[in-house]
Amino acid sequence: MKLAKLPDRTPVKMNVVLTPGLAQRLREYAAFYAETYGNKEEVAELIPFMLEAFLDSDVDFRKAKRTTSVGGAST
Repeated sequence: MKLAKLPDRTPVKMNVVLTPGLAQRLREYAAFYAETYGNKEEVAELIPFMLEAFLDSDVDFRKAKRTTSVGGAST
């Protein structure tokens, strides 16, 4: 079969505390998203995709992840 087994898609809930300034910027970003794409999304719906895009664009993190086990047990 060409399609690999699907990865675990069970959501993991994480709680974070934001500064008022960051919370406002996220609301502004959600408003900008709505203006750009014509559909409103809640900040909580956008954050996982924003974090994924951020991590995917971090070249140093990708390099480190390839050479070491980032976040794993050290030997």
